Amino acid sequence: MSEIVAEVTDLLQRLIRNGCVNDGTADSGQELRNAELLADHLRGSGAELTTYESHPGRASLLARIEGTDPAAPTLMLMGHTDVVPAAPEGWRHDPLGGELVDGVVWGRGAIDMLNLTASMAVATRRLAASGRRPRGTLLFLGVADEEAGGAYGAGWLMKHAREAMACDYVITENGGVLQPTPAGERIGITVGEKGICWCRLVVHGTPGHGSRPYGADNALVKAAEVVTRLAGFRPTAHITQAWERWVAGMGFEPQMAAALIDPARIWEAIEQLPAELAPTAHALTHLTLSPNVISGGGKTNVIPGRVDLEVDIRKVPGQSDEEVLETIDTALGSLRGDVEVEVLQCDEPTESEVDTPLWDAINRAATDVYPEATCIPSMLTGGTDARFFRSLGIPAYGMGLYSRAMTLAQYSAMFHGNDERVDQESLRLTVELYSAVTLDLLG
Repeated sequence: MSEIVAEVTDLLQRLIRNGCVNDGTADSGQELRNAELLADHLRGSGAELTTYESHPGRASLLARIEGTDPAAPTLMLMGHTDVVPAAPEGWRHDPLGGELVDGVVWGRGAIDMLNLTASMAVATRRLAASGRRPRGTLLFLGVADEEAGGAYGAGWLMKHAREAMACDYVITENGGVLQPTPAGERIGITVGEKGICWCRLVVHGTPGHGSRPYGADNALVKAAEVVTRLAGFRPTAHITQAWERWVAGMGFEPQMAAALIDPARIWEAIEQLPAELAPTAHALTHLTLSPNVISGGGKTNVIPGRVDLEVDIRKVPGQSDEEVLETIDTALGSLRGDVEVEVLQCDEPTESEVDTPLWDAINRAATDVYPEATCIPSMLTGGTDARFFRSLGIPAYGMGLYSRAMTLAQYSAMFHGNDERVDQESLRLTVELYSAVTLDLLG
């Protein structure tokens, strides 16, 4: 086992075992544990370390290797240190155990994204300890609260420590999985993401006795119909330039490629895609509505007069919050008068251009490892902390690099799912990718 593999494996295991589980409440996460672990790993390497605590226990770590040329660019490697909750009964190994089994590390965050965070820290430490100072400046940010929107992490830092966060380029999650296509292998580099407009739908009815349901104005019954209508609604496709670039890069046969960028034919085209691609293709070309939380009713024999639904709504670039509300109106139809809509949180879609020195450096590093592959820009259906930087015009890409053992279907299924795991070869490749990109871009 190489020194790099041993180092990044050990660090990843310890990050997982710290159990910085973020359930969305202010006192969860406790990322201070991982911030201190990362600081211990980097201490003595020569990197300048600063810890920022936005709320008791909600800490982020910034490491800085100052460049020799103030005119040279600054690159930030940004990895979050929190993870989402996991139900142990759905896992083959303890989700907070960080077990190493046959060259694979298991645990919550092994893919999202403690693997990349550990790899960034190792690449940063190795550069700092080498004594070689690049022309440009390297920042490594181990950031809290990404899994709950960043209010105690990147969002807070951009308000309270903006000068320290100043950079020209950002690498964060995710990308770097090989995708076989009829035209050859492709490697997706994330350049943008959808925006959110999370809503609470309050469904109103009339309370009554549960023994007399005939003709009752039951809010729960209406809520069930609301869920059905939202889940079954088909918004019109919204084709973006980013989607067209992805379709062109994937090398589909001409007929399929044409259908995938035609709003009138895209639904049928998506149905013909492989199972690992279809959900993403749908999400990246449509406003999506996913009713995920329902609460209401307090007693078995009482007809509820109110039920609350929380709906995860995602916008593609070019769509507005006004379109979201219009879509809800259309989807609910005759039920709209019984439903009150409350917007919980909004973030705009973000996208970075690809004609940048960072894109070129990532492309060179990835194709040095996989010479037959082609890098293509891709979009995320979910959200990341990259949006805080893209909204300021700072190019931000998502990228790791994975071995051939990692399939796209496996990779996609593990995000917020069961049995997160990553092989050690992927960890080595990712460390070496970050090291190569850093030296290439910063000089």
